[in-house]
Amino acid sequence: CLKMTTKRNLFVRLVPCRCLRGEEETITALDYSHCSLEQVPKEIFTFEKTLEELYLDANQIEELPKPLFNCQSLHKLSVPDNDLTTLPASIANLINLRELDVSKNGIQEFPENIKNCKVLAVVEASVNPISK
Repeated sequence: CLKMTTKRNLFVRLVPCRCLRGEEETITALDYSHCSLEQVPKEIFTFEKTLEELYLDANQIEELPKPLFNCQSLHKLSVPDNDLTTLPASIANLINLRELDVSKNGIQEFPENIKNCKVLAVVEASVNPISK
């Protein structure tokens, strides 16, 4: 269950990750929306140098793993309608993050250091029990 975008091509069909060998240098966007995932697929980290957009919408993901925050080229992170209850402080490592969508989760607060994401311009956090 995957849609991906490369610098050369746009793939709109679903393909398994094992078919992506040799594409590591060109993957810029991955879409794992509506895949019934309980955790972020480890294959994503193969593309940490080039990944600019990651869509994990409408899954059952409970936490974002530490390696995700090594994706320095990530501009857009979309994880609405999941089961997240916290955002780790390491989100501040995403220095190129411009858009963050964490709506429809169970997030109660944002880490103080999210302000270190200097280019973060859009944060969608509606339908969360945010208290601070």
